[in-house]
Amino acid sequence: MANSSRKKILVAVDGSNQALEAVRYVSRILPSEQMDVVLYHVMTKIPESFWDLEKEPAFQSKIINIKAWETQQEKMIEDFMDKAERILLEAGIPREMVRVNIHERREGIARDIVTESTRGYAAVVVGRTGLSELKDLVLGSIANKLMEKLTHVPIWVIGDSPQAGKLLVSLDTSEGAMQAVNYVGSMLDGSDFHVTLFHAIRGFNIFQRMQGKSFVPEHRKDWLESAEKELEEAGRAIEPVFLEAKVRLQQAGLKADHVDTKVVTGVSSRAGSIVEEAEKQGYGTIVVGRRGLSRVQEFFMGRVSNKVIQLARKNAVWVVS
Repeated sequence: MANSSRKKILVAVDGSNQALEAVRYVSRILPSEQMDVVLYHVMTKIPESFWDLEKEPAFQSKIINIKAWETQQEKMIEDFMDKAERILLEAGIPREMVRVNIHERREGIARDIVTESTRGYAAVVVGRTGLSELKDLVLGSIANKLMEKLTHVPIWVIGDSPQAGKLLVSLDTSEGAMQAVNYVGSMLDGSDFHVTLFHAIRGFNIFQRMQGKSFVPEHRKDWLESAEKELEEAGRAIEPVFLEAKVRLQQAGLKADHVDTKVVTGVSSRAGSIVEEAEKQGYGTIVVGRRGLSRVQEFFMGRVSNKVIQLARKNAVWVVS
């Protein structure tokens, strides 16, 4: 019987090396006793109507090659699933908590994954890019589609070979950002991870560079004073958010000395500053809310999450709904 505290993880794979890295990441991110993993592949077969062409004389010479291709695809994904399952078992996940689901395509790869994701999963995991004989099996395009469609469950997009021990959680003052904090607490659940709560404040000098001479000189001083005041208010506004986030993470079981905070100011790109901080400080995982609304400058988090996905080629990115 499954433990109620287990997190059910859906790992969508296409047989590529990047998909295998996603499996390795999952094997390291949570304690083995807390995971229930489904390795899920959408198999695209030749439509049955296609075989009607067997009756055509010109088709007879090609039919053997086509059938061989389909058999090869099935063998490839079966071999991949054996490797992936072995990685999870060697990480200590009980065999009965690892399930392989090779699913024949019905509505489309992304849509079939979305349908499966409604069955009680805590996360959907996908490689940043993929590799397949069929162009529509490239998970780079599938990941983009899932980003749009998966609004009911968090999606993890895995790039390269991210380490699992440190998380950078991007915060603003929105409800969506705090939902991301709650999610991190529920997933880590007492794990020995280090978490940094990160907030970036855009600088007004970017508008000066963009507008140039359109700034009227005699009004410049008043404008800059107002801008500086707003930046100070932005810094103060995030302080209670950090405090509440730290309390929630500690209540979830994280050690107090494993939760840090950091604010950077004057950045030209919030997404860029998030990824830069992760790369410089060795955070394998970046966590962002799907979208949020900041009290300073009406900040649309949806844009940031999408930009972070595009920029964070070496990281795992959790996008939390």
